[in-house]
Amino acid sequence: MAERIRILDTTLRDGAQMERISYSVKDKLRIARRLDDLGVDYIEGGWPGSNPKEAAFFEQAKHLTLKSARMAAFGCTRRSSGSVDSDPNIAALLAAQTPTVVIVGKSSDVHVRHVLGTTLDENLNMIRESVARMKAAGKEVIFDAEHFFDGYGSDADYSVATLRCAWEAGADCVVLCDTNGGTLPSDVYRLVSRVRAELPRVPFGIHAHDDAGLAVANTLAAVEAGVGHVQGTINGYGERCGNANLCAVIPNLQLKMGLDVIPTEAIGSLTEVSHYVSEVANLKPYAHWPYVGQSAFTHKAGLHVNAISKMAKSYEHIEPHTVGNRRRVLVSELAGKGNIQYKIEELPVRLQLSNEQARELVSHIKEMESQGYQFEGAEGSLELLMCRSQPDYEVPFEVLDFLVLVEKRQGTEILAEATVKAQVDGVVLHTAAEGNGPVNALDKALRKALLQFYPGLASVQLTDYKVRILDEQSATAAQTRVLIDASDGESSWSTVGCSANIIEASCQALIDSLEFPLTRKRLREKSAAGMELVGEDRS
Repeated sequence: MAERIRILDTTLRDGAQMERISYSVKDKLRIARRLDDLGVDYIEGGWPGSNPKEAAFFEQAKHLTLKSARMAAFGCTRRSSGSVDSDPNIAALLAAQTPTVVIVGKSSDVHVRHVLGTTLDENLNMIRESVARMKAAGKEVIFDAEHFFDGYGSDADYSVATLRCAWEAGADCVVLCDTNGGTLPSDVYRLVSRVRAELPRVPFGIHAHDDAGLAVANTLAAVEAGVGHVQGTINGYGERCGNANLCAVIPNLQLKMGLDVIPTEAIGSLTEVSHYVSEVANLKPYAHWPYVGQSAFTHKAGLHVNAISKMAKSYEHIEPHTVGNRRRVLVSELAGKGNIQYKIEELPVRLQLSNEQARELVSHIKEMESQGYQFEGAEGSLELLMCRSQPDYEVPFEVLDFLVLVEKRQGTEILAEATVKAQVDGVVLHTAAEGNGPVNALDKALRKALLQFYPGLASVQLTDYKVRILDEQSATAAQTRVLIDASDGESSWSTVGCSANIIEASCQALIDSLEFPLTRKRLREKSAAGMELVGEDRS
């Protein structure tokens, strides 16, 4: 294996071909800067001859100051039966003024005949002349041998001839592309080893697609067979099923295989880079991505939590912080008392909970989850359950009664009104409010009652409201779970409610969303005062 693996990131080119991704020029410039910070060797910025936006990107990219990465422009070989000097794609590549160009050419005889519609000899001329033209212009040239693995199975001699042609024309690296993404790792290793033996002086690379779910495995197999250049995208973005996910490839190469890939200090930013690119692409990060997903180091089963509390590596293949991620422990019907104790350790203040109390709380949570509650995504409600299990917990407020009316009369707009009877320190308040819906009206009425006692709640805003029907076969009588996300501008939390009545479920989640910040504040104040009980300051 090569000791130094060079990474070409094609998030801005191949990644942009993924469904639902449409980068602006500004988006691409932002991502390019972040990729440079990560320490990749090449940033494939796009295809300058394909559309005006790509041309605009390369025009602005000329002014980018990159610390380590080389900007690369992508394009294809000249057209068949044409001149390289008058080819518009070749001209666009030169106009991009990047130090590196990536030229893709056909290495499958089937594609040459049936897609390009030309002869095998003419395809070799197209490769030779296009690479030579770029070398004459002083460019570093990377040749992508498109459909190499499929082509090798059809006509091995011709596929190898395309590689030799590119190398003899001056290509600095020849990349073997599993364009259809259907090759097995064992075949990748075998074929890469074979062509390296046939062309021992050629520096080879790998470009793998994920149509069979094997892009990362195929990339690692190619590296084991001796390639020193790897192409992929952040988060595996790309056409169809995507490309090799660099957020898995990079740590596998560097942490597992001991190879030099990116700066050691940069790998700790891998999770942040993954989420940054997701944000710019306007896609929700996938929780179960290896290494960088939110669930990559998340533990749910009580047996597992008990083990990691004694020895983290028992269920973690690396330390999460190595790639900028963190460990999470969930509490659910699969939890044991160790899950509860672990979650207590995560709290900003110390709660005292005996083993027996922890067991009772786990039993209570399991009973609630059997009714439809779920605390994995509602850690605000979970923390409140732990606090309420304390014998001296003082509830900051209590909702005694509520009434919600929704009225629609002919010729009038729909009306939603809620009345709430709440109690704070023995004081009972009756409030009413209108809203643009029943939950909004309930929220307003409850706040009207509480704000005179807890003015700090004015900063709390509900940021999301989600409803899940748990048993579809019951139709409108189904058990309903409601999740509410809330924030005070500094921190965020989620709460849950569950009932066959969607208003009751909403009210449960709503009450928790307001009780949580009050309880958290009291605990912090007590901790600062060295107390074990909750204080009474409501400022």
